[in-house]
Amino acid sequence: MLEHTPEFLRCVGCGSKLELDTLQMKKEIEEGILKCKKCVLAFPIIEKIPILWNDFPKYLSHRKVLGGQLYQLSKTEKMKSFLKSSLSKTVHVDDRTAIDERWSKIYQNSMHSKFYSLIIRHLDSLPKPNLVLEHGCSIGIVTSSLADSSNTVFGIDRSFSALRFAKKTFKHNLDYVVADSLSPVFGKLQFDMVIALNLLELVEPLELLKHVSKQITFGYFVISDPYDFDRGVNSVKKSLDEFTLRANLEKFGFKIHANTKNPSYLPWNLKLNSRAILNYKVDLVIGKK
Repeated sequence: MLEHTPEFLRCVGCGSKLELDTLQMKKEIEEGILKCKKCVLAFPIIEKIPILWNDFPKYLSHRKVLGGQLYQLSKTEKMKSFLKSSLSKTVHVDDRTAIDERWSKIYQNSMHSKFYSLIIRHLDSLPKPNLVLEHGCSIGIVTSSLADSSNTVFGIDRSFSALRFAKKTFKHNLDYVVADSLSPVFGKLQFDMVIALNLLELVEPLELLKHVSKQITFGYFVISDPYDFDRGVNSVKKSLDEFTLRANLEKFGFKIHANTKNPSYLPWNLKLNSRAILNYKVDLVIGKK
C-alpha cells in the first residue's frame, strides 16, 4: 500500500478516519493494520494490499483456503496473531478461493482482448481526470492504463488473488483495496471519473448506480456490461438492460454522452483455457455530471 493511501480511506463500518500501524515497510507499506478508534474495527494490510471488510472473519468464512494463505504470507508475529484471532471466529460456509484464483488467471490470459483497447480509447477521448476509481478492477488492466494519464487512481475488488497480481505493477499514483463496491471505503470522497466494467451481474445494479452517483459531483461515470445475468445467477435481485441502464443513469443525474446514447456491441473475449473462449458483446455507457 502506498504511504499516502490511508489519507483517502475511511472505516467501512462508521466512516471515520483510520489510524495506521505499520508493521513492515519497504518501497511501500508491505504489512500493517488500519484501525478505527470509533468502532474498534481493524483491517489488515498483507502483501501490500489493505483488506477493508467490515467483518473480516466473515470475509474469511467464504475463503477458507485464502485464510491459510494469508497466514503463510504474513511476515510479522503481530499480523500472524491478528490472523489467528480472525480465523478462530470464522464459520466456513463455502470457499471462493479457487473461484477467485481461476478468474484472476482467466483475466491474465485475456489481457490482450480487444475490449480493453476499445475501452481505453474511449477513456482517452475524455478530459484527463485527477482522481479516478475503478469498481471491480480485477487484475488492474484499465486501472493501470489510467494511472499513466491521471494524478491518483484507485481500484477496488473483492478478490485478493486478482489484486495481488495487479500489485505486481508498481506505479507511484496507483493503489488497490480489497473491498465491497457498495461499502463506503472512501467515505464522501468525490472522484472525477468512476469506472465499472462488466459488474452488474455481481453487484446489485441499482444500488451500484446510487452509490456511484454520490461519488461524482462533476465528472464521468464509465460503465459497461454484457447483461448476462446468468453469469452471476442469484446474485442480484433486479437486473437492467441497455435501455433501463440509461434511463436510471439519467434519474441519478447523469447526462448520457452522445457517442453512447445507443446500445453498443463491443467484443469481450475471455480465454477460459487453451480450448475454450467465452465471447460477449458488451454495451458501453458514459454518463456525465
